[in-house]
Amino acid sequence: MNFIINQRAVALGKFILKTRQTVRQVAGVYGISKSTVHFDVSNRLKKIDFNLYIKVKKILEKNFKEKHLRGGEATRKKYLKNK
Repeated sequence: MNFIINQRAVALGKFILKTRQTVRQVAGVYGISKSTVHFDVSNRLKKIDFNLYIKVKKILEKNFKEKHLRGGEATRKKYLKNK
């Protein structure tokens, strides 16, 4: 069981590195919760592949800093659609 979970953590990390998607987007693609994705790439990946963890962490931090912009854009589109 642990081997499968570790493989998933590495796969998620590589997918985030390749696509630069957010945790929510990755969770949707893999069909798992965003909490699971976040735990896998922030805790498990750190113990499994530290170099990959560092690269993924930079992408997640960038996404975190930009999330207020994405939210504002989504709200703007919502209200333009309703007019």
